[in-house]
Amino acid sequence: MIRIGLAGWGDHDDLYTTPSEKRDKLQTYAGHFPVVELDSSFYAVQPARNIAKWVQETPAGFGFVVKAYQGMTGHLRGKNPFENEEDMFRAFVQSVEPMRQADKLKMVLFQYPPWFDCSRENVEVLREARSRMQNLPVAAEFRHQSWYSGDMQEKTLRFLEEEGWIHTVCDEPQVGSGSVPIVLRASSPDITLVRFHGRNAGGWVGAPPGKSWRDVRYLYRYNRTELQEWADRLKTLERSSKEVCVIFNNNSGGDAAANAKELSSMLGIKPEGLAPRQLDLFEG
Repeated sequence: MIRIGLAGWGDHDDLYTTPSEKRDKLQTYAGHFPVVELDSSFYAVQPARNIAKWVQETPAGFGFVVKAYQGMTGHLRGKNPFENEEDMFRAFVQSVEPMRQADKLKMVLFQYPPWFDCSRENVEVLREARSRMQNLPVAAEFRHQSWYSGDMQEKTLRFLEEEGWIHTVCDEPQVGSGSVPIVLRASSPDITLVRFHGRNAGGWVGAPPGKSWRDVRYLYRYNRTELQEWADRLKTLERSSKEVCVIFNNNSGGDAAANAKELSSMLGIKPEGLAPRQLDLFEG
């Protein structure tokens, strides 16, 4: 099974045209896609009440890919609000409990930074994170090429499989050690994550003066030829995992939703169990 969705539900203006759609974005989103990546959890461990609310606003069978808190992946550059790592991981695990109980938690995504290279020290970081996440499904996304260089690629994939990590396959610009190649391999027979970051090489490494990195890093629209290549690749991955979860993260120019729908059409995917879509005939 291939499920296609987007990173976040708030930034896709082409999905929300009526007053009610703009007011109830998650419910509207769930009428278009069966899975979403939750990004707010990266910036702060979300209160369980928020998670419970989002669970209630989505239909049965809907799924969330929840990004790990930035303090758990080495991104945090300020004071950690938690006294220690044990408390931080415990709080995160507790926060997603309503999602786990509702069987809507696809995985927790640990997106490691470009400086997180393949070293013995970082291998132990991965082992510790896996242990602290208890029995929750976890995915690892690397952004340093050393994890896939030479014979390290096979060792990395074997490590992920043995330690219970879901492999994240990435499509992103190839601009040196801070980006990873497309590696079409599954480490879990149950699920594989694929993330589309676009191919804006110039914006990947930094924003021009006067621009935020958010405005340019994911500024890219996949063309039909590129999407067709991925349609074939996803079918290959589907033979290795029961489920392939695809997230379009090319949000900077508002291209993610259109690309996701185009790829879904190419694959003949008609998701079942979506939220009902309502026409706002009497508002406005």
